[in-house]
Amino acid sequence: MRVADKAYQTVKSGIISGRFAAAPRLTEHEVAAAAGVSRTPAREALRRLHAEGFVAFTPNQGGVVSEWSEGDADEIFAIRAMLEAHAAQRAAQLATTAQVAQLRAVAEAQQAETLAGRRASIDRIAELNSLFHRRLQDEAASPRLTRSLAALLEASLIMKTFRNYSSDDLARSVAHHLELVRAIEAKDGEWAASALRSHVLSAKRTLQSGRH
Repeated sequence: MRVADKAYQTVKSGIISGRFAAAPRLTEHEVAAAAGVSRTPAREALRRLHAEGFVAFTPNQGGVVSEWSEGDADEIFAIRAMLEAHAAQRAAQLATTAQVAQLRAVAEAQQAETLAGRRASIDRIAELNSLFHRRLQDEAASPRLTRSLAALLEASLIMKTFRNYSSDDLARSVAHHLELVRAIEAKDGEWAASALRSHVLSAKRTLQSGRH
């Protein structure tokens, strides 16, 4: 891995996890220290993160972690709903029997962790959720769609992580996943798109309720 890529991944994961909070200044020196690289690749990483919307540059302050407004959230979830619904529809048409079985296994594993009711399992639930959405993109078989969704999914993680979900929110999320699997098994593209759209918009409502 190139040192600039290492710096980029270190900072991006730190932003998504909350280690680098929104608004405070983010310097080249801090990035270099966190990633164990020199300032040149740190500078390149900050520029790349700026291009992707994770970092903003302000006069006399340098780089700061971007803050997400309610308008940003509304737009991100609206675009996600459209693109992921399209992915779900393609998956219903293109997924193999083996792929659908793998998708169901991930959803059922997430359901088991959710039903266990242990808050210590939240990281595992989040991992399974991310895996489910990656598998869905694989089934959609569209590299262009996968690239378009990558930054949107990461932005959603920044704005609302599974640590903020209630038990009811977690149960509803996995129920949507299981419904989506049934739609794909039935090769019903419209049902799959509708289930995925409901899933994303439900996540948006959860975010909004946490802000008010």
